Amino acid sequence: MPEYAAPVGAPIWFDLMSSDPARAAQFYGEIFGWELEGPANPEFGGYQNFTRNGKRVAGLLPVMDEAGPANIWSVYLHTTDGDATVAAAQAAGATVMVPPMPVGDLGSMMVVVDPAGAVTGFWQPGTHPGFTEWGEHGTPYWFECQSKDYDASLAFYRTILDTRIEEIGTGGDPNAIGPDRYGQVFAGESAYSGIMDAAKLFPAEVPSFWQVYITVDDVTATVKKAEALGAEIMMPGEDTPWGTLAVLRDPLGALICLGHPPAEMA
Repeated sequence: MPEYAAPVGAPIWFDLMSSDPARAAQFYGEIFGWELEGPANPEFGGYQNFTRNGKRVAGLLPVMDEAGPANIWSVYLHTTDGDATVAAAQAAGATVMVPPMPVGDLGSMMVVVDPAGAVTGFWQPGTHPGFTEWGEHGTPYWFECQSKDYDASLAFYRTILDTRIEEIGTGGDPNAIGPDRYGQVFAGESAYSGIMDAAKLFPAEVPSFWQVYITVDDVTATVKKAEALGAEIMMPGEDTPWGTLAVLRDPLGALICLGHPPAEMA
């Protein structure tokens, strides 16, 4: 499998804010084969990198504010100019949560809330290139913005990313498999993420959010192992045109999805 180098606008990193990092690390180590790289770094709030086969794949950090959200995954998109990206995001209706902030020589991070309410991170890499593998067990499979305002999301990401969005969907056909409205976000010739019209999928109080899918060799076996380790299974393995997909909450409540490609793509 060739190494993944995130095109501009594509996902480049993702991390978990956990109420119990040690327990989270044990869980993800069991199901994905992830290990922690070195001790927690107090200079960066106790942040650690998950690795797989010695390569960084995701991040882990403890809850920074006891009153704030916990056990959530955040997704970061690749930017080469954080200041310009944040300015463009603000002009397109986003609210800035974290302005461009250098993280040593690793790179620079920034976080906005898009006009549909999804918290979206951006990473301008320095010595930390983000994750570098895709499509193997324990590495990314897909990223998806579950949007409560699909039209606003399309307009926003078309404006600020150097990408194109191709819309697909079922057109409301009750016999079709898939969402009514969906946008595949292309960076270059390939798509690495999507935007789903999730207005009817979640209760009103659930905001838009980015969802992470991890590749696994065997969805059924991974679901069974996750459940035995205390995960809540939201959707067991389901065959779709986009592969076998499953959704679970880890033992601390963080939502994570699993994916295995269709036979013709495997």
